[in-house]
Amino acid sequence: MHFSPLQLILVLVIVILLFGTKKLRNMGGDLGEAFKNFRKAVKDGDDAETQKDVAVQKVDQQPPAQPIPQGRVIDSEAKEKDKV
Repeated sequence: MHFSPLQLILVLVIVILLFGTKKLRNMGGDLGEAFKNFRKAVKDGDDAETQKDVAVQKVDQQPPAQPIPQGRVIDSEAKEKDKV
């Protein structure tokens, strides 16, 4: 469906009459601020994923932990009783 320029102007005039120019200006500013915050959140999310990937790579690069020998008994006494 194609809108003619006359129809678009008519719709614009009706919107201005209903809302007023001040309210439309405020709505435009609010909409712009919302887009700005959305883009910032998306960018921050991408940065967080990148940092997470780097952290995972660092963990993967660490040498494996030494295995604990099985069957070894350690003789010691507790200094404090467990507080339950």
